[in-house]
Amino acid sequence: MRRLTISVDDDLADAFDRMVEQKGYLNRSEAFRDLVRRQLGEAEMSEGKAKWCVATLTYIYDHHERQLANRVTQLQHDHHDVAVAAQHIHLDHDNCLETLILRGKISDVRACADAIVSQTGVRHGNIHIVPMDIKSDKYVRVGHMHVHPHS
Repeated sequence: MRRLTISVDDDLADAFDRMVEQKGYLNRSEAFRDLVRRQLGEAEMSEGKAKWCVATLTYIYDHHERQLANRVTQLQHDHHDVAVAAQHIHLDHDNCLETLILRGKISDVRACADAIVSQTGVRHGNIHIVPMDIKSDKYVRVGHMHVHPHS
């Protein structure tokens, strides 16, 4: 591990220390590493370097909307290669919240998310993508069975 020494103005240092405390980091180094990882991941995605990710897609929809639940379920089946798991929550008489766990190529994950969020009756949708180094040759999905080839 390498040590970096940086200098920042007092106001920025104070704000950083408040963030470290508010978020419950054990020290500045952990917070700094987290910020750098996040920024590097976003840069890799925007530059097209990151290819694989895990993501959560959270959306709220009106369950009275004609055939919406069936359409959303069908879209999840259509994207079975990236839709890993789903959680369904009844918020009130009219609204449901679903959170999907997605994994795969960033372009495929975004396509799945866009297809779901664009459905009539979906009121709010948000995707959180975390780039990862997932090697397709180390992980093979066969139906609902996961195969991990070994050398």
